[in-house]
Amino acid sequence: MSRSRRYFYDCVNQPGGSCGNAMVGCSDDEFVQLTKIKSAPHERLSRALPGKAKLPVSPVQMLAGRECNYSGRGRFSLSDSCHVLSRYLPIHGPSVIDKMKSSAYVSQFSNDGSLFVAGFQESHIRIYNVDMGWKIHKDIRARSLRWTITDTSLSPDRRFLVYSSISPIVHIVDVGSSTKESHANVTEIHEGLEFSSNVDDYEDYSFGIFSVKFSTDGREIVAASSDEAIYVYDLDSRRLSLRIPAHKSDVNAVCFADESGHIIYSGSDDHLCKVWDRRCFVTRGQAAGVLMGHLEGITFIDTRGDGRYFISNGKDQSIKLWDIRKMSSNVNYTPRRRYAEWDYRWMEYPEEARNMRLPDDLSLATYKGHSVLRTLIRCYFSPAYSTGQKYIYTGSTDSSVYVYDVVSGGQVAKLDFHEDPVRDCNWHPFYPMMVSSSWDGMLASWEFPGNGENPPLMKRARRRRRFFY
Repeated sequence: MSRSRRYFYDCVNQPGGSCGNAMVGCSDDEFVQLTKIKSAPHERLSRALPGKAKLPVSPVQMLAGRECNYSGRGRFSLSDSCHVLSRYLPIHGPSVIDKMKSSAYVSQFSNDGSLFVAGFQESHIRIYNVDMGWKIHKDIRARSLRWTITDTSLSPDRRFLVYSSISPIVHIVDVGSSTKESHANVTEIHEGLEFSSNVDDYEDYSFGIFSVKFSTDGREIVAASSDEAIYVYDLDSRRLSLRIPAHKSDVNAVCFADESGHIIYSGSDDHLCKVWDRRCFVTRGQAAGVLMGHLEGITFIDTRGDGRYFISNGKDQSIKLWDIRKMSSNVNYTPRRRYAEWDYRWMEYPEEARNMRLPDDLSLATYKGHSVLRTLIRCYFSPAYSTGQKYIYTGSTDSSVYVYDVVSGGQVAKLDFHEDPVRDCNWHPFYPMMVSSSWDGMLASWEFPGNGENPPLMKRARRRRRFFY
């Protein structure tokens, strides 16, 4: 039994089903009920079966109930399926998908899970065909790179990829072309989308872009930048349509809240998450609301997709869950730094600050156990289709992947394999499969059930510590 698998079984067998520090979890009744509806078995099924009506209902009982048509549907509902599938976490393995000479910074599955994109520090982006045994679909050499690939985003139709760096230029590549080797402006055109009208030369840049995301309809991209602003780019007209003076420090994370594209979430080094309604006064930097609670800067944001809830990862070593209906209208709130000399890129987080809480904390829940140092660690909700989004998961500076129960706050799994920080990790939208991407250059696939074997021992290499983003 592998270390990660053994850890999971030890955790779930403990009282309360959690490991590590005791967590209060989410006490918001509405959120708890919504999560339960998405991942609980049919009420008649749990009541009608012999024995005590308790959760979780075993897969054997679920199958027996389906055959007896206790639900009256003759089949599993989506929540029934999530109740079964969410018990089988992708914690076995891992198997190494690829090993590069430079650090892996970003990665993502396509919305249908058929493609997987990974961006590496040394100008390299690879797109893998998941359905064909991780065969390389596209090998991209990035253009005009500054330090690293900071983010990538695949269009909803999987035709185009945008990638960003520490410059005001976002490049777009035709992923659907027949060319496998894509060298910028040699074998293919990597069109540059300019986010600054003051740039005459790629070498002359005034700010960098840390996060970039496609809209659901694929017509726009939103970007977060180091000049304290959010940008929206219209791909149909090939022009910048909106600039929002959003924060008082670097904006590290941004995303559209839902399919409408009207609401935008952002997170910054000024410790604040903000909500922007494009139908209101965003050009004047007036946010629809502010969400306070993090004691340090925000590294990443992920939306639940319902226009209401999202999570954020923070340099205060915590993930927070937010409900935008609880946001504050006090847009002039300016948090002060408690540790002015502390730098997360090369210093450990002060031990006395780990249990501190902001008096005006507006978050619904806080999740702790992982480490957010050295780089902008990312976090996500688990897939809606297979888990009902009942988990959240994150990379960590301690080279692991952590999975938390979103309601109880308990840590249900810790995946150990890598030798360097895991900056990004991604759960397949439909299958019990997760891919972790690390600064050790490896992409590792975790699955259920897997082959039950321990991963091969890797020789630890002495690596130079990195200080940026």
